[in-house]
Amino acid sequence: MLRQYELVERVRRYDPDADEALINRAYVFSMQAHGSQKRASGDPYFSHPIEVAGILTDLHLDDETIATAILHDTIEDTVATYEEIERLFGPNVARMVDGVTKLSKIEAQSENERAAENLRKFLLAMSDDIRVLLVKLADRLHNMRTLHHIPNEAKRRRIARETMDIYAPLAERVGMYEFMKEMQTLAFQILEPEAYESITRRLDQLKEGGGDRIARIASGVTLMLGRHGIQAEVSGREKHPYSIWRKMTERHISFEQLSDVMAFRVVVADTEQCYRALGLIHERWPMVPGRFKDYVSTPKRNGYRSLHTSVIHNEKVRIEIQIRSEAMHAQAEYGYAAHWAYKQGTAADVGGTKVSWIRDLVEILDHADSAEEVLEHTRMAMYQDSIFAFTPNGELIRLPKGSTPIDFAYALHTDLGNQAVGAKVNGRLVPLRTPIQNGDQVQVLKSAAQKPQPEWLNFVVTGKARAALRRFVRNKEREEMIALGHKFYDEIVSRLPAPLAPNALADALRRLHLADENAMMEAIARRTIDDTAVAEALMPGAETAASTRPIPHRDAVSIRGLTPGVAFQLAECCHPVPGDRIVGLRRPDTPVEVHAIDCQTLASGPEDADWVDLAWGDKSDGGAARLSVILRNEPGALGAMAGILGAHAANILNLRLIHRDSSFHTFLVDLEVHDVGHLMRILAALRAADAISQAERVRLGDEERGEAA
Repeated sequence: MLRQYELVERVRRYDPDADEALINRAYVFSMQAHGSQKRASGDPYFSHPIEVAGILTDLHLDDETIATAILHDTIEDTVATYEEIERLFGPNVARMVDGVTKLSKIEAQSENERAAENLRKFLLAMSDDIRVLLVKLADRLHNMRTLHHIPNEAKRRRIARETMDIYAPLAERVGMYEFMKEMQTLAFQILEPEAYESITRRLDQLKEGGGDRIARIASGVTLMLGRHGIQAEVSGREKHPYSIWRKMTERHISFEQLSDVMAFRVVVADTEQCYRALGLIHERWPMVPGRFKDYVSTPKRNGYRSLHTSVIHNEKVRIEIQIRSEAMHAQAEYGYAAHWAYKQGTAADVGGTKVSWIRDLVEILDHADSAEEVLEHTRMAMYQDSIFAFTPNGELIRLPKGSTPIDFAYALHTDLGNQAVGAKVNGRLVPLRTPIQNGDQVQVLKSAAQKPQPEWLNFVVTGKARAALRRFVRNKEREEMIALGHKFYDEIVSRLPAPLAPNALADALRRLHLADENAMMEAIARRTIDDTAVAEALMPGAETAASTRPIPHRDAVSIRGLTPGVAFQLAECCHPVPGDRIVGLRRPDTPVEVHAIDCQTLASGPEDADWVDLAWGDKSDGGAARLSVILRNEPGALGAMAGILGAHAANILNLRLIHRDSSFHTFLVDLEVHDVGHLMRILAALRAADAISQAERVRLGDEERGEAA
């Protein structure tokens, strides 16, 4: 364990102006606060925060961060309070210690929820000052170094899995590769002990068989570049065990088939020499096709910059070479920690620009509906491979592979995503679900009248887009459920034996234990409270009185203005369209299911649903109808059908061939129609065509046989 003067001296070596008194006070306070507490290893607990602080001195972090590291467990594990930390060490240190503390005492029921809540609190705390992240990563790294002292194997595996899933990727995202590699290696050793032992044993054998091969290759590269006037520092190493194992499992190859086990780093003076060195290396040794990556002109999301290439060395081995400047090397080793000037600006900024992936994740976390959703979105944002696309103005946007123009729009701005109506990729109009390719130029077309579409959730891939869409769908669903609830409420009131008293609604809310009128309307629409219970709450004794009088005529409940798929669903078995007489089936906590009155599903009389008389309302939007069309097997028949549908302004949603023989072909056709009258005109035109033998509307459940009503 570092002694007090040793820790202070480490900080003063790289920061002579550091507040020595602050660090000394933190050291003494933490030692006294932790007192006689012990770690699983038997060491004094106080040794842990001191070692964490020592790790952070290697990153040359400021005095406030070192003090935070020393104090990071005091609020959680001792009687110290936030107010006490703030009074003794200032508001910045207190806020950061509190940010690290928020990661503990997770109260969730499942492992995924526990990890997600951990990540939620962590990122929200870290968003204001990324030093919280650096302290937590150092804390996790030291805990991993001492993980073998924990006797419970299940606990060791849980901590290792959490490190592999959350903390190692976070270290990678901020460019702290040495942290990431050590965490992965230590976690890999716990999670896959046999694979770890096998790979390390083979690496040891490789060292014995190859002698000083790495040193020879590094020396040769240095001499070759020196002869051409480039002073370079060249170092080599074997890849770490987890990296090797991941490549073996991803490529389904054995260790012997893995030819790029060795990696070399070339550090030169500036960017120009990076490209000169690359040209000389490619001139000297043949390049492996497809293995060159230029992260200098297009840096990684975490700011990492370097040239990567693989070549066939003259010792008949394939080696990976990374070429970078000294400034790039500092960034690669220490990530964003290399940039912090804490006393001059905010720690969440690098060169005045807030770290974009942190900003996006915080937006997701602010609006996520559940812990599981948080974990899904944040893992998505952290793990997926990237592509690059350009705005019409030439701005470079980094997205996960498989992203669509909707993902692109939400990456630029949430409002642009919400209002997207179309997109041009490389000047050509494309569907919004089209995957963007690397290097595409994307222009998003928008309209103030557009709203997000729930079906976009079927193809977007970024966490930010999914979170925004789910938020819209949740809000839209609640709005429409409340509107539908008002209609059902009016219908319930119409059945009551007398007009309502002025305070009847307020009394009913109290009797039903509901917060407000909106909560009541939503509960009615979702049928989480029964209509009879509502009537009884509004007018006690109303249901008894209703049983002694004739049933009054009731107007059908209009579904005009509601969105299909949100407040109600059009039944797939009968495909009702405006003009059909319709009824609704209400089941608890699901949208109302709308059926045509002659639908065979209704004949089975579902026991768990209430029936409600529905009407389309004036000027209702169109619907989707399904037709069974039998065409003669002759040239031009399908074109004739398509021409008739086009002439009647009927948009084809789906076309499926379900039967064919030598004389006839049977198709199921889904159409957008305005109403029943529009559908009847289409059917009449189809039946009049010579190429069409039969055209009927499909209304039965057995659509595979094309039976029709």
